[in-house]
Amino acid sequence: MVVRGNCFCICDSGTCNWWFFMGNCRSGNPTDNIIVNHDFYKGLYSWHPNCCNGFIVSANSGNRVGLSPKSGGNYAVIKNRTEHWQGLEQDITSKISPGSTYSVSACVGVSGPLSGSTDVMATLKLLNHGSGASYMFIGKTSVSKGKWEMVEGIFSLPTVPNQVIFYLEGPPPGVELLIDSVVIRCPSSSKSEKSTSIGCSAVGDEVIINPQFENGLSNWSGRGCQVVLHDSMADGKILPETGKFFASASERTQNWNGIQQEITGRVQRKLAYNVTAVVRIFGNNVTTATIQATLWVHTPDRGEQYIGIGKVQATDKDWVQLQGKFLLNGSPSRVIIYLEGPPPGTDILVNALSVKHAEKIPPLPPPIIENPDYGVNIVTNSQLSDGTNGWFPLGNCNLSAASGSPKILPPMARDSLGVHEPLSGRYILVKNRTQTWMGPAQMITDKLKLFLTYQVSSWVQIGSGASGPQNVNVALGVDNQWVNGGQAEVKDRRWHEIGGSFRIEKQPLKVMVYVQGPAAGVDLMVAGLQIFPVDRVARFKHLARQTDKTRKRDIILQFSGSESSSLFGTSVTVMQTQNSFPIGSCINRTNIENEDFVDFFVKNFNWAVFGNELKWYWTEPQRGNFNYKDADDMLALCQNNKIETRGHCIFWEVQSTVQQWIQALNKNDLMKAVQNRLTGLLTRYKGKFRHYDVNNEMLHGSFYQDRLGKDIRTYMFKTANQLDPSATLFVNDYHVEDGTDTRSCPEKYIEQILDLQQQGAPVGGIGIQGHIDNPVGPIVCSALDKLGVVGLPIWFTELDVSSLNEHIRGEDLEVMLREAFAHPAVEGVMLWGFWELFMSRDNAHLVDAEGEINEAGKRFLALKHEWLSHAHGRIDIQGQFEFRGFHGTYVVEVETESNKVSRTFVVDKGDSPLVVSIDL
Repeated sequence: MVVRGNCFCICDSGTCNWWFFMGNCRSGNPTDNIIVNHDFYKGLYSWHPNCCNGFIVSANSGNRVGLSPKSGGNYAVIKNRTEHWQGLEQDITSKISPGSTYSVSACVGVSGPLSGSTDVMATLKLLNHGSGASYMFIGKTSVSKGKWEMVEGIFSLPTVPNQVIFYLEGPPPGVELLIDSVVIRCPSSSKSEKSTSIGCSAVGDEVIINPQFENGLSNWSGRGCQVVLHDSMADGKILPETGKFFASASERTQNWNGIQQEITGRVQRKLAYNVTAVVRIFGNNVTTATIQATLWVHTPDRGEQYIGIGKVQATDKDWVQLQGKFLLNGSPSRVIIYLEGPPPGTDILVNALSVKHAEKIPPLPPPIIENPDYGVNIVTNSQLSDGTNGWFPLGNCNLSAASGSPKILPPMARDSLGVHEPLSGRYILVKNRTQTWMGPAQMITDKLKLFLTYQVSSWVQIGSGASGPQNVNVALGVDNQWVNGGQAEVKDRRWHEIGGSFRIEKQPLKVMVYVQGPAAGVDLMVAGLQIFPVDRVARFKHLARQTDKTRKRDIILQFSGSESSSLFGTSVTVMQTQNSFPIGSCINRTNIENEDFVDFFVKNFNWAVFGNELKWYWTEPQRGNFNYKDADDMLALCQNNKIETRGHCIFWEVQSTVQQWIQALNKNDLMKAVQNRLTGLLTRYKGKFRHYDVNNEMLHGSFYQDRLGKDIRTYMFKTANQLDPSATLFVNDYHVEDGTDTRSCPEKYIEQILDLQQQGAPVGGIGIQGHIDNPVGPIVCSALDKLGVVGLPIWFTELDVSSLNEHIRGEDLEVMLREAFAHPAVEGVMLWGFWELFMSRDNAHLVDAEGEINEAGKRFLALKHEWLSHAHGRIDIQGQFEFRGFHGTYVVEVETESNKVSRTFVVDKGDSPLVVSIDL
């Protein structure tokens, strides 16, 4: 410890900038101070007296106010104060980072008509557009005349509002407030070991002790196996990639056996950590295997948890790097990191394992696209006006041009392109196909632009000789990687539309488009293939007009009361506080231990769905071993915050998701287990979940149907309805809306729903999961139109989009939200999460792991704000005020001559104008 006057520094070197105070003293070197003009050297520059006046007193000034400057420089005097809250303020919005913890110290005094002492307080004023001001108390101190005192405190903002204002306040009216200096900073500049604030932990500090085995196996141990130190293996063929040593986890008898280190106390909750390991495998004649980094966490109230961090495909030939990231929401009693995965008998070799607080990576800039040429087809000779020039056969098939194809654009392309010249009626005929991948191809490398979303459109038909329905696919080979441009199932001699999309975000060496799919020997016909960039902004304008018709209503406020005769011309302000359209999110149990997560969730969503905690494999992982506590805790959070919930899911048809103990049951026991699952779940939660996904992904799986017969699906719906008649029962599936999967195209989904209803299943809603890439509005809307004919409410139940570029991600999300909000058949949208590290897809989050809202999140919040209606005007001669607004909850304020009146009202769906009586 270093002492200087009345201050001490706890850094061993004495060079840190953060000083702790003993008595009356100033903070240390303020080079990292976010306050501008902290010591009033530049007068009141950047400072603003709040509804009062101020002036500067300097050391050389004769205008003293009972005190000399503490620093020997200047200080501010705030006078003509008529309210306690009046003082001196500074806008610090641009200096604040979400999640960071800031320390505040201000040297203050008082002067004027005061006997005894008074409090001086440091406060934050937080302003958000449309929601007024809120205030955060930082700290206070008791001050008497003739002495300088320190106001100290800390604050942290999980999200940064539109404006953050720091100010000092407190003394009674008439008492002058004196301010000598103000320092606000994040203690990350200090090397003090006591600094544990979230936003200020040092980036780059190693969590692992002995990460490269320089000290042998110190701090390392085996997890159910032996750990051995090596400088080489296999007669010198295996050497460390870095350093002098590596370790092996040997004599492994279980997949989870491996090498481990306890890191309890060295990792903090709500901080993101990067994990890097250099690994390979050895022995047991295994040449390749997955190695996974896992976190074992024990908490006093919830027992043990396992958190997957990252995995890599390791080999016995070379060292490979495993990378991952994790965050702890709660406060565990023990934390252990370990490596696991390969088959028993195979050694895990580790050259290094590192855990460090994750450095914040600046987001990628918004892409700049010059001359996007929206709607222009990049396919050469698409109309075959020059025969098949520009095309080549992929494989040993034959191409020729023929006539007789449709001259109209496929519907999804027409919705994007609008008025367009007709097609030529010519098509490519592909014969002598000996492989499914053979078909017409064309190189388009030089015609593509990065970050543009391209729509794919084509007519396709197959020749005779097919044994059944055939999948036809427009595909792209991007540097020899297959990209799905759209699929269709063709089962007769009619022309079928293919509609899809793609986007390229990294510069490729070569890109080829080709059409493939029918069985060998089946002729393929392709007409009017178009690939063109879509104009999303133009589509948004169209959707805004549709949204006005779908989600808004004319409202007439009819005022009455004792002063009604004199209301003409009275000012009226209408503010919408909540849109009634359901927008929810997936959450999981560990999330609710993170108050920052909960704060964002309850402020921005009105529905919830549980990611795993209601699924059968979670509630009964072993036969008779039940876990409903997690779901109970999450349900309680939602109920306390008036958030509605969807039940996901009662059953899941995909076999890989079914517990082993269920798969091992015979038919009779499986039927009993199904009955017990229905009775146990729906009796326990009767009336608590508004929706249930009854049997998830029935278009992609058939575990229960294969073992118990086709009627089991109807039985599940009927029994669920009997046990909880209040719940709406949904089907739920994926790739319904994007044209990429013939198993779940809208036509097949409709066929399944109608078949269930015909058997008496009370299907009440259609769930579209919405795990989508590079969405195109007309393709999504086409699926919604088709499904809307069924007459059931449609929900996007698991929506997420993914892009490394946050701006593109936000644009993709906006496409989906606008399409859903504008479509009359859609009655709700659920995001499949929003917080980094707690989503099923990478690069899909709206908020980073430590609580910072990214560009996609900002786009989401901007849309929610756009979908709130506000109006201002005056009451007319009939005592009315008219406006058009979104469905939802409103507050109206009327300022009469005698008082200000506020009333709340709700606008429900309806075609005719809504008359709302307001009694003043």
